[in-house]
Amino acid sequence: MTTPEILHHPHARRTITALSSAGLIRLISEIDDNGPVSRGSLGGTFDDLARHQLRRALEAARDVGVVCADEEAQPARYRLTRSGEDLAEVYDTVARWARTHQYPSHSGDFVTRVQSTLQLLARVPDTHEDPGDDGAKGRLEALSAVLGPNAARALDVPRVALAAWFQEHPHALRQTQTRSHHAADETEHAA
Repeated sequence: MTTPEILHHPHARRTITALSSAGLIRLISEIDDNGPVSRGSLGGTFDDLARHQLRRALEAARDVGVVCADEEAQPARYRLTRSGEDLAEVYDTVARWARTHQYPSHSGDFVTRVQSTLQLLARVPDTHEDPGDDGAKGRLEALSAVLGPNAARALDVPRVALAAWFQEHPHALRQTQTRSHHAADETEHAA
């Protein structure tokens, strides 16, 4: 699959939905910006998230393979995997596009920008679709009308970044439906 085509994978939309969880965006961004987070300080670090939101974020992060528990460190802590480091770069690219084009509004925060743009990427047509396809052409014209032609063209930058992440880390597309019970157990220590 070429880079943009991977976003048409049968599991891509479901995975993008998981990646656009506010809790997951916060978790990845916090660890990327400030380094590993100890289990014991999870509750204090993410005091704006309810326990169940934090638990779901940890489960999603483990399911997609972007965070792991570093058991060797004392105290035990969560750190980004290589896939998580790359996802943090995708989040930064997505947020930069959203900020530049004031999407979804001129006053959004980082999480809202990333979340909204990822959800947009899950819904919009690929700009490389067959121009003879009237459906694709109509969807692209509608996108340009909503975002403006410059923003619609520039949307290729976050689209390609996300597609490249999927290509580099295809395990994210094969995530299982089984949730990790480790995250639920470890969250208990965060309180």
